[in-house]
Amino acid sequence: MRPALEQPVRARLVTPDHPELSVRPTLRYDAADPFAVHIGFPAHVSDGGSGVTWTFARSLLEEGLDGAAGLGDVRIGPRGRSRTVIEFHTPHGMAAVRFGTAALRRFLQRSYVVVAPGREDLGPELEHGLMSLLDGV
Repeated sequence: MRPALEQPVRARLVTPDHPELSVRPTLRYDAADPFAVHIGFPAHVSDGGSGVTWTFARSLLEEGLDGAAGLGDVRIGPRGRSRTVIEFHTPHGMAAVRFGTAALRRFLQRSYVVVAPGREDLGPELEHGLMSLLDGV
């Protein structure tokens, strides 16, 4: 069995028209999906009444802790020295969630214990598929 990591964190849902809402998302990293991190949000802050999980590159989280990162659905950037905002963009709008930077860094460092950067395994199926595609190149 490949190791996984879960870390509940405190965060604030930031909206322009309403007071900030305290939320407790869970950060997750799994060696079976070594390039990705997952943030799960509880049902009470999700648009359909059920929890929602966003998945994006672990490298995006790393980059976003030190400067603006991301061009697509997930954008991350520091807000001062102690806060980081992650924006989640959908066709229906955008949600901004403010995290303590220290908690995100701690999670990232713990993920490096599970799978060190540069040591991510693509898995035998993907490796075999790539070898088939690139055979003779």
